[in-house]
Amino acid sequence: MTTIIDTHLHTWDLQKLDYYWLEKDHSILSRSYYVEEIQAGLQKSGVTKAVLIQATNLLAETDWLLQLAATHPFISGAVVWLPLQQPEEVSRLLEKYSGNVYFKGVRHQIHDEQDDRWLLQPTVIESLQLLEKENIPYDLVGIKPSHIDTAIELAEIIPSLKMVFDHLNQPPYSDKTKWIQWAGRMKEAALHPNLYAKVSGLGTAAGTGNTWNAAAIKPAIETTLELFGSNRIFCGGDWPVSLLAGTYSFTWQQYFTVFAELVNEADRNLIYGKNAEQFYNLIPA
Repeated sequence: MTTIIDTHLHTWDLQKLDYYWLEKDHSILSRSYYVEEIQAGLQKSGVTKAVLIQATNLLAETDWLLQLAATHPFISGAVVWLPLQQPEEVSRLLEKYSGNVYFKGVRHQIHDEQDDRWLLQPTVIESLQLLEKENIPYDLVGIKPSHIDTAIELAEIIPSLKMVFDHLNQPPYSDKTKWIQWAGRMKEAALHPNLYAKVSGLGTAAGTGNTWNAAAIKPAIETTLELFGSNRIFCGGDWPVSLLAGTYSFTWQQYFTVFAELVNEADRNLIYGKNAEQFYNLIPA
């Protein structure tokens, strides 16, 4: 049986926590989404395990996600938020969570920061160096070319810190000029062995509802494969955000279709499971 790990699963409870980015959202996302809702969807899609990804910059969410991971067998761990601008507090929190087997990574919503170089602040770099020391990976949620530039610079400063581009840093499908810029920057990024690529969120970037399919996202995945190779790529469903562009199972079916066309079974096993296990230090499913 092929191990398939969803490395990008969200959950949020609007009664429990504040999600600033949902305050003015009137789409289907403006309600609470619980992990119990997606369990059947994972099984239908053949997904073996999932990794929870932070959705708000709050320590209260960090504790909640780790608790959810501990109580749901299909969740292998969580990528959580830490106050990276406060390295002394990060040091304390890393000690606090050091014995938690579900603490698998850190993320900050840098795409919502006004400064595209937010990660290059001295205090943040100091905190990221603490992650590097403990072999804790970092998720890069960028949306602009400048976010890729920042990641490249950071990869040179902290060469042993494993980092992954969530959603491939939003490939600009509809703009040929911007596409060339994206591909060029990702080519430079791929030269750094500590930078990885997460195939996720591509449906919402390519279209909504039924206006996208495997053919629409194939160029981005094909380019990423050429640049990063099959050993630095893994997949994420991006539920429930992905619901803006179709069902959870539809998203995974498009991924399966593309990778079946582009790589052999051995490489698919890497992309669907083994790479994620290595990157997030997961216990093999």
